[in-house]
Amino acid sequence: MTAIFPWPDTITAALTAAGLDPRHVAEVADRTLAEDLSWGPDVTSEATLSPEATGTADVVSRKPGCLAGVPVAAAVLHTQAHRDGTTVQVDLVAADGDRVRPGDRVLTASGPLRTLLTGERSMLNLLCQLSGVATATAAWADALAGTPTRVRDTRKTVPGLRVLQKYAVRCGGGVNHRMGLGDAALIKDNHVAAAGSVAAAYAAVRRHAPQIAVEVECDTLAQVAEAIEAGAQLVLLDNMDAETARAAVDLAHPAGVRTEASGGLTLADVAAYGASGVDYISVGALTHSATVLDLGFDLRE
Repeated sequence: MTAIFPWPDTITAALTAAGLDPRHVAEVADRTLAEDLSWGPDVTSEATLSPEATGTADVVSRKPGCLAGVPVAAAVLHTQAHRDGTTVQVDLVAADGDRVRPGDRVLTASGPLRTLLTGERSMLNLLCQLSGVATATAAWADALAGTPTRVRDTRKTVPGLRVLQKYAVRCGGGVNHRMGLGDAALIKDNHVAAAGSVAAAYAAVRRHAPQIAVEVECDTLAQVAEAIEAGAQLVLLDNMDAETARAAVDLAHPAGVRTEASGGLTLADVAAYGASGVDYISVGALTHSATVLDLGFDLRE
């Protein structure tokens, strides 16, 4: 059977099992490699390595963290091999969602050294970035362990990487908010100001898109009550302290309305929000400010 993608069917199966569209991954991989090669071929590798030189290299963790994007990394290396007209063997040693320690091996790649080293940085850029998101998310998920509260992401993502970053959030134990502007409605302060009130904004959205869930951003308990009365399924508690969030929960939950705390949250105070009973906390920093996980690509001698 001829592969549809420039990698073995096992990689396609791994991506699909992870809930990722292999076509999207193929586009990201090709775009990332093309960016690095826009100014010409890898002159360093071409100068120092013969086309016949082969070898094996390992992706190894330098820091403790949580992995995301291991099959994506394999897809990048196979894509580079396809561009070069060569083949590589990539073995996934660890899985997305695994916790790693310094020195742990993540994957092993064998093949032409020119191909491996040309694809190295593009592969690591994606793997380290996604694993950084997963690692940051895992820290929040761990801090909320034992509470009913789940951490979730926002739309504050790196342009072009939203689907993969939100996948990395899931790998770290978080849950996704809306993927874009069209799969759910979020009525914010500017919408309320334009419509005249929370109730008016809610009614307008419900008339326009009756099939989608509607969340309402609330700054005060009075707005929470108004949103509940209007029929909102979820209220966003914007920049409320934990005590006020608890009062909002007491208003919302008896009405079957879920709650989400957002704005200015830190790991130091997350336990208090978990104790307040909110259903979610949303943290934009999971995707817009996560520190990459330090992973290296070490060539075996």
